[in-house]
Amino acid sequence: MLPKMRIPFIFICLIASSLAHATPAQHPDDLDRLLADKGLLARIETVRQTVSEKASLLVFTSIGFLGVPYRRGGNSVETGFDCSGFVKAMFEQTVGMVLPRKAEQQAAATDKIDQADLKPGDLVFFNTMRRAFSHVGIYIGEGKFIHSPKPGSEVRVEDMNLSYWSRRFDGARRVPASGTEQPSPQLLPKSEAVAR
Repeated sequence: MLPKMRIPFIFICLIASSLAHATPAQHPDDLDRLLADKGLLARIETVRQTVSEKASLLVFTSIGFLGVPYRRGGNSVETGFDCSGFVKAMFEQTVGMVLPRKAEQQAAATDKIDQADLKPGDLVFFNTMRRAFSHVGIYIGEGKFIHSPKPGSEVRVEDMNLSYWSRRFDGARRVPASGTEQPSPQLLPKSEAVAR
């Protein structure tokens, strides 16, 4: 059962703007013609749209869990969430991808990206316990991320530019798009993870 949706207007606007894609002017060249002739251009566009739609759904769903209490070891709305349990649950429910349970394992199972390349749906990691990758959240855009921070608090949105978070930033990761890469053994589509 999902919690009540408490979605501020600004986040609805953020989601709507992420769904609108401007198409750059096309200048056909030999590579574009080759890709078009082989039907690859259409496939690439389909994959791009699918990844973008999944990321938007992931962010939108995550925002619906604002206010769910933190609970160490928690991984459901009924029990509450810790940081990695929240990320794991959001990916399973929206993308159908089973991530490892712990934050450092999630970092190891995903692709490293530069902070400047962050897109909604990417993972952001922080050193909050004097060890690398001890905290994780989901990037939602415009320098903000959603996470389940600590005992006594609840799922909320934070600004990565605040000094607390910027000093503890450990890196960004991207979950490989299903079907475009071979998933690592620790990162499987939900159907494959259940079968194993």
